[in-house]
Amino acid sequence: MATASRTELRDYCLRALGAPVVEINVDDDQVEDRIDEALEMFTQYHHEGVEQVYLKHEVTAQDLQNRYIPLNDLVYGITKVFPVHGASSASRNIFDLQYQLRLNDLYDLTSVSMIYYTQVMQHLSLLDLTLNGKTLYRFNRLSNQLHLDINWDADIAEGQFLLFEAYRGLDPQQFTKVYNEPWLKHYLTALLKKQWGTNLKKFQGMQLPGGVTIDGDSLYKEAVEEISELENEIQNKSAPLEFFQG
Repeated sequence: MATASRTELRDYCLRALGAPVVEINVDDDQVEDRIDEALEMFTQYHHEGVEQVYLKHEVTAQDLQNRYIPLNDLVYGITKVFPVHGASSASRNIFDLQYQLRLNDLYDLTSVSMIYYTQVMQHLSLLDLTLNGKTLYRFNRLSNQLHLDINWDADIAEGQFLLFEAYRGLDPQQFTKVYNEPWLKHYLTALLKKQWGTNLKKFQGMQLPGGVTIDGDSLYKEAVEEISELENEIQNKSAPLEFFQG
């Protein structure tokens, strides 16, 4: 069955454990906690739990005062901050060297060698890196603050746009296919089984009418093994992401 919402995912996993034929001794709040835990693990470690995006941000007066850029809670890492230019040179114009090179020397690409253009661009890039360097930054996703190591009084101005390359977690409310991911279903089922076993361990060995004995410990150990296997699969067998700060 395809699950397209948080409620459908919860009901699917409870049915996988035996409901409604078997009474699952887990409180509703405990179920919601385990769903949050499963989604957090999926977002942090699954190779499809995050997406590479380009984020733009318009600098405000508050940003200039704070000396950092606030980011969304779903941003898990920053891989690149595009070069920050001063307010007077934030855009290209006719006096730009690359513009003049294209205008005068490459007006007809069919009769001009691209080797010359490539060499010049590499040389300009090396000069820019040597003289200006890259924009240094620091980011921690728990604070949601992107700190740029620049001169905030001269290099940036209110109303200027900044561009970042980042990894952002998928929002299940927007991308409902997350709820139908097989790994997520299996992991949440194992978490609920573990919670069920934890609740029953208190009554370990108690006999019910008919001679049935409660064995929460075995249920708990079985769930722990399943969780360990699933976490090993997602952490050690999935495709690695690009290194990022976050």
